[in-house]
Amino acid sequence: MPAYKAPLREIKFVMNELLDMPGHYASIPAYAEVATPDMIDAIITEGAKFCEQELAPLNRVGDIEGCTRHEDGSVTTPTGFKEAYAKFVEGGWPSLAHDEAHGGQGLPESLGTVMSEMVGSSNWSWGMYPGLSHGAMNTIDLHGTEEQKHVYLTKLVSGEWTGTMCLTEPHCGSDLGILKSKAEANADGSYSISGTKIFISAGEHDMVDNIVHIVLARLPGAPEGTKGISLFIVPKFLPNADGSVGERNAVTCGSIEHKMGIHGNATCVMNFDGAKGWLIGPENKGLNCMFTFMNTARIGTALQGATAAEASFQGALAYAKDRLAMRSLTGPKAPEKAADPIIVHPDVRRMLLTQKAFAEGGRALVYLAAQQNDIVKKAEDEEARKAADELLGFLTPIAKAFLTEVGYESTNLGVQVFGGHGFIAEWGMEQLVRDTKIACIYEGTTGIQALDLLGRKVLMTQGASLRNFTKQIHKFCQSEEGNEGLAHLVKPLVELNKEWGDLTMKIGMAAMKDREEVGSASVDYLMYSGYVTLAFLWARMAKIAQDALANGTSEEDYYKAKLATAKFYFARVLPRTKGHAASMVAGANTVMDLAEEHFAF
Repeated sequence: MPAYKAPLREIKFVMNELLDMPGHYASIPAYAEVATPDMIDAIITEGAKFCEQELAPLNRVGDIEGCTRHEDGSVTTPTGFKEAYAKFVEGGWPSLAHDEAHGGQGLPESLGTVMSEMVGSSNWSWGMYPGLSHGAMNTIDLHGTEEQKHVYLTKLVSGEWTGTMCLTEPHCGSDLGILKSKAEANADGSYSISGTKIFISAGEHDMVDNIVHIVLARLPGAPEGTKGISLFIVPKFLPNADGSVGERNAVTCGSIEHKMGIHGNATCVMNFDGAKGWLIGPENKGLNCMFTFMNTARIGTALQGATAAEASFQGALAYAKDRLAMRSLTGPKAPEKAADPIIVHPDVRRMLLTQKAFAEGGRALVYLAAQQNDIVKKAEDEEARKAADELLGFLTPIAKAFLTEVGYESTNLGVQVFGGHGFIAEWGMEQLVRDTKIACIYEGTTGIQALDLLGRKVLMTQGASLRNFTKQIHKFCQSEEGNEGLAHLVKPLVELNKEWGDLTMKIGMAAMKDREEVGSASVDYLMYSGYVTLAFLWARMAKIAQDALANGTSEEDYYKAKLATAKFYFARVLPRTKGHAASMVAGANTVMDLAEEHFAF
């Protein structure tokens, strides 16, 4: 099993040098006094120790043992999971980035993202138990009543209870407009919730005393489709007046899904048999309220792509340095050994550099999104909040879909570096492949995210959200126009930045004649957008490295590696945009003309 080591230098590079998080925190009054550089450094260092020492050793345990459902519907998590969670709560980690009014520590949500990255790379299955609570907390905080906040939010923030989101049903998948779960009003102001939900991560487990389910259901007489959905809080145990756990509610785990990966997390079929729940937000506005939950979850899922690339890269790099096979084509590099380490071979280096580029670029993208979230939540300048919210909305589908796709690619490359050993479970590389694939699917598949990006975020705004981002790229390129040392990065970035707008215009014009053009082009458009976005971030990182080397640094090798990785990304990965550009404007007819009956063979 790969030994996880938190990449603290890389984390600090993105936080301090690329995004200037110290200045960012100082500019927001809510964070200025609590998020000092010394405090941030101490928290990250301690978080790294917890992930390396407590969570990483349990990663393979969770994959082997999985979760066990008992006849009474209760679920036991893998050996060590419950104990690790108790230490997690004892250390105050769940409350890190939540408001002090609800028992939180008042630290930035972007700092919570850093902790989530380390948790995810060390043990994604375990991390899903506390991770699913974030969306529940945000939903209750924004849309819940003061009483609901008092009863549920404080327990969720402390980590004493965990939360879930119960959306999907057997017949509807992502099409929530046809869900069948129903809610009927009770005389005491509560509701009776009935229905079956599937694919509920952390739906039932033994790590906490209570689980708070956020459930979508329909009220009697509600409009058809998505306009008739309401949102409810349905706890596993009904809280007593003093906040303690009371009577068991009529919600049970019917079964645990048999999955490709993330075996350590209980993905449940949940049955609501007249379970008592309480409305969150207005009637029939549940989908609007739920987007609070979903946007939080999508950034978390984007993070999974980056964490998968990082974990697989760490395992592959260590193996490539140790594994001996054949000699270098330019002569022996380790003549004292029977063969050379495989890291000397160009194709192995190609795979490692691809993983490295995606892991480090992905971290930059997720942290950038998290930084915008800080501004949206806590900045006092209304214009700054508005701009950050727009940028966050634009980046979210790119980050979620693109990073999970390239994260999955990275895990497959990790297996390939190991060769035959990568296919053997004991090395842990194939587990990363299995665990990561789901990230391309949940919280909206790649196709759904692509429609959100192209259809809603770009075309429905007449390209405004895209232009606001491409202006940032344009300004950077302008500032480096005479920088000969970065010309090999800036020149292609300028060209792609212009092409991005041109392609958008072509698709928009074609869509005016045939709406199928949007769905036909969307995934290629999203992947193109992801590669260009990462190119922008890599160019910025290269500029920082160039300046550090020019000014003299004791970390010369580190910054040279940044420049080399940026060069590799632009030369070997970024050309993928050419294929996506050609595909997205190939026309909807190329995918729609074949009649359904002719698909059969």
